[in-house]
Amino acid sequence: MFEYSDRNVPDAEELRDTDKQAANNLNQLQHLMPSLLEATLAIIWADRLDWFFGAALGIYYRPDETAIVPDGFLSLGVDRVLDEELRLSYVMWEEKQIPPILTLEVICREGGGEYFFKKDIYTELEVLYYVIYNTMRRRKPPLEVYRLVDGRYQRQSSYSQLSIR
Repeated sequence: MFEYSDRNVPDAEELRDTDKQAANNLNQLQHLMPSLLEATLAIIWADRLDWFFGAALGIYYRPDETAIVPDGFLSLGVDRVLDEELRLSYVMWEEKQIPPILTLEVICREGGGEYFFKKDIYTELEVLYYVIYNTMRRRKPPLEVYRLVDGRYQRQSSYSQLSIR
């Protein structure tokens, strides 16, 4: 059994991995929010097979680019299951170039480009809805929903304006 002094124990934010980098410990919300959304969709759309929800799954949008990995995303018009196998990633050129209709990013610590480079990529892919849940927000609402209008994301002031079918 390991012996240690409670006074010298690092907290979760101070932990390092084997590469001496800050450990990439996902906040539970980054797992729970996409899982809850997927479970809800599975109930509502139990009879539909033309949708796919991915959580922490890479989206490959160009063969020469690395994948972008949202915390969750929804694609419509694609097979829910591919030949009884699970997807290892979402490869757009294997999915008839169908981009996700919605991406979800959950920010639990410092952001990872959600407001800049990820937003730019989602704009390029023409993702209709971009949702950011920022737990670090104190003065503004933590949930932000953006809709792509004429090639630019516009923040939605009312969630009743959303339409995903």
